[in-house]
Amino acid sequence: MSKTKKAAAVFLAALFLSFAVVILPVSAADMTRDDYMTAENQKMLIAAGVPFGVRLHTDGVIIVNLTKVGSGENAGSPARDAGICKGDVIISINGERISSAKALCDIVEKNGGELSVTVKRDGKEKTFSVKSAVGADGKYKIGVLARDNAAGIGTVTFIDPETGVFAGLGHGICDSETGALVPVSYGTCEEVSLTEIIKGKRGEPGELRGFFTGHKTGKILKNSYAGIVGALCGIPEELASSVYPAAGKGKVHSGKAKIIATVDGGGRAEYEINISSVDESGGQKNFTVEITDESLIAKTGGIVQGMSGSPIIQDGYLVGAVTHVMVSDPTKGYGILIENMLSETASSESAPIAA
Repeated sequence: MSKTKKAAAVFLAALFLSFAVVILPVSAADMTRDDYMTAENQKMLIAAGVPFGVRLHTDGVIIVNLTKVGSGENAGSPARDAGICKGDVIISINGERISSAKALCDIVEKNGGELSVTVKRDGKEKTFSVKSAVGADGKYKIGVLARDNAAGIGTVTFIDPETGVFAGLGHGICDSETGALVPVSYGTCEEVSLTEIIKGKRGEPGELRGFFTGHKTGKILKNSYAGIVGALCGIPEELASSVYPAAGKGKVHSGKAKIIATVDGGGRAEYEINISSVDESGGQKNFTVEITDESLIAKTGGIVQGMSGSPIIQDGYLVGAVTHVMVSDPTKGYGILIENMLSETASSESAPIAA
């Protein structure tokens, strides 16, 4: 593998998840509604367990840190002095929309002096008057470090066979510096290829490493705390028969279950797990998952970065997805209820740069 691909593999795996799948177009028109509904009229979903590459472009730029402009006693952050905070999303300056970190730098450098900076904070827009200052390089700056996109590898939990809409990860894609959800302007799904498994150890989470192949397979519609929602160009042919009823409240319980995951070139496989500590009142960590399948433990050491989103099947129902690993014990982690992920689909028909 080239040095570029190796570097990409490490970067992608560190962000989230795993795998390689060729999306083969299958017409949903060939599948009748009756094929996917039970007698009780329950929602039927394809349990996927296949990885996908994610590229997100932000709606504005995320402030990942506040920096000092200038030197000595006069050095300071104009943005901080004006009331702007780490985690705010800059959406416009002087009424001009900001679409990238480079655009932010350009408009600040061209407009020295007082700037009208509009940010989004906790879902609300706020406008601040910021007086830019000249940095060591002789250019105007406002004292922020900004990020404008995100990329990584995730696992598809389910696909709606009627619409092609899917959900994955079981948790949102958050900025590594601020912990806030990355605000999405638009995003794409891409095919990825796994290259390596780093086994998990106590105190050291493992990971699945891979790289983007460049083949686009769909688009991202939403980034939520319950996971990524998107639409595929087509339903993978090999998944069309992997259909399960979605579990409602009260269906998941302590006891044996299985996950469907892709951790190597062998493709999708089922692995035994045990569910405990069920709490349906939460939004994300609704129950505890323990890997009991010795074959999976031998391969990965347990749950690793890259397995988030792996669908969980219990008593013939799709009950949820793996979301997190416990650092103290990689054989254990958390799961989210499938209904929490479904609720997000119902409403859905890069390096920092200093400025």
